[in-house]
Amino acid sequence: MLPIIASVCLVTFPVSSSFSNSCDSKCGARCSKAGSRDRCLKYCGICCGKCNCVPSGTYGNKDECPCYRDMKNSKGQPKCP
Repeated sequence: MLPIIASVCLVTFPVSSSFSNSCDSKCGARCSKAGSRDRCLKYCGICCGKCNCVPSGTYGNKDECPCYRDMKNSKGQPKCP
């Protein structure tokens, strides 16, 4: 039974880490010129995780990803950088 659980874990975790790496690299590019880079990376990561996309470039181009564009914070302002 233990070998089955171990093989399930080995199959499951690389998929999630590769998705995370995809968001990390896309958000790294998106936030490369941000004034507060840590904050930009945090919110970009949240948005990428929910939307599975990040607009190209460091600013604008949000029409490439409507989910990313339409996410709002509690004050009704854009959530995603």
